[in-house]
Amino acid sequence: MQDKTAGQAGQQQAVPAWARVVELFPPSDRVLSTILARQAERYGDRVLLVAGRTRWTYAQAATIAAASALTLIEAGIKPGDRVALMCSNRPEFLQIYLGCAWLGAIAVPINTALRGLQLAHIFRNSRPVLLVAEAGFLAAIEAVGADADLPPLVWTIGPVRETRRIASVPLPALGPGAPAGAVRPGDAVAILYTSGTTGPAKGVCCPQAQLFWWGVCSARALGIRDGDILFTTLPLFHTNALNAFYQAVLNGCTYVLEPKFSASGFWAAARAHNASVGYLLGAMASMLLAQPRTEEDTAHRVRVALGGGVPPQVQRPFLERFGVPLVDGYGSTETNFVFAGPIPSDRPGTMGHLADGFEARIVDEDDSELPDGQAGELVLRPKEPFAFATGYFGMPEKTVEAWRNLWFHSGDRVVRDADGHYRFIDRMKDSIRRRGENVSSWEVEELILSHPAVAACAIYPLPSELGEDEVAAALLLKQGQTLQPADIIRHCEGRIAYFAIPRYVRIMSEMPLTENGKIRKGALQQAGVTTGTWDREAAGIRVRR
Repeated sequence: MQDKTAGQAGQQQAVPAWARVVELFPPSDRVLSTILARQAERYGDRVLLVAGRTRWTYAQAATIAAASALTLIEAGIKPGDRVALMCSNRPEFLQIYLGCAWLGAIAVPINTALRGLQLAHIFRNSRPVLLVAEAGFLAAIEAVGADADLPPLVWTIGPVRETRRIASVPLPALGPGAPAGAVRPGDAVAILYTSGTTGPAKGVCCPQAQLFWWGVCSARALGIRDGDILFTTLPLFHTNALNAFYQAVLNGCTYVLEPKFSASGFWAAARAHNASVGYLLGAMASMLLAQPRTEEDTAHRVRVALGGGVPPQVQRPFLERFGVPLVDGYGSTETNFVFAGPIPSDRPGTMGHLADGFEARIVDEDDSELPDGQAGELVLRPKEPFAFATGYFGMPEKTVEAWRNLWFHSGDRVVRDADGHYRFIDRMKDSIRRRGENVSSWEVEELILSHPAVAACAIYPLPSELGEDEVAAALLLKQGQTLQPADIIRHCEGRIAYFAIPRYVRIMSEMPLTENGKIRKGALQQAGVTTGTWDREAAGIRVRR
């Protein structure tokens, strides 16, 4: 099959790619099986995916999705069943994800850094009937608590190793395909877990149409064109890299998936792939700027990059050095690309303006709207059906709380300026953002409190040299107990994600408390790095991943 659009690309550039997508896929067609089949017919042999040595054309991607669906059906997977995925950035992840979407099953991507109680919670909450795991993660899965039932069926990517609790078989080879399932735009295509701030991680139910709109709205914000090469090093188990795949397939682009981010190798990889669009988080931009200058800093074709969370003081130096404007924006796993700035930004470091298709308010604790210039909670809702998530899996009370009064409550403290710019202030609750990952203070505190010497613990953020947060722990020891700060690091290793392990440890003689007995984390944060604060990086201690 040949690419039928090659001779028409120039004529179509007058109409933005994302605008054509909305016309080509009316509401009932905003499901991935229909999208893949229609784009296979439209683009044929054009390359859709590049992942290492793997290349999929548009036509092959549709064939692989149908064949993957049949392997799932033959294993007994039905529409609505959950299929857990613990896999790094490799084509097998997308193979299983596409098969689930084609069939109507629900993919449950798992952060590959999770360990212990975090993994156990996901298995208990999502109750997957199949787990597809890279061989290197089987030991972590095996180590989850006995109270968490592992899926009855496990497929392994890579060498199969029998363990005490896991009887796995190799990932089945693909054969013929299955017809697309009777999937609707409001059906869940994935459950993506986002770190809780005051409790366990919540599984966000993402409908088929939400990912469609992620592809459309992100393409609109980035100015994506037919034929662009989208280059990401971000993990597929997060919204960012997953929705970049939708951006590609919806807009006739090539999706280049690298295994992981490398500050020293990023631009060389972008040049090798001839990339035109990139995806960065705040800390990544800072790391790239920290690299030694070379004559090849602008020897690439990257026209624009997503720069979510990039500090304002980084954006202009980044543009001047690399020639790449960074797009300000805002979205979450539960919502969509609801705010975006122009290219280049007219107010670096803000969230940008509210995008078409969404409504936003800044409200007080009673959900009453606040005037411009006054900080409050950001609440959102879409104008298109199923453009947002539909709730939290297995947590009806959390769903009602977040979507109360028919608005999604973001938990973010935001200000709307009189000129229409929105500015992020902080989280309403206790959350830490480290190296592009959300850290649940509650989960880290629960783990540290399990140490027999610890009486009380508070986890809070301290500023990082990279413009995001570092995790700090304040501890109160039990009477007569002693420990070294390094003991806490060893206690956390293997039991929680490496990025959640504290950098700073401060052992307190007493905790600052509120009138009702709660620890005043604000006071700890305001004190910063004190003379009594231990820094594991200064001590030369590295955490195992």
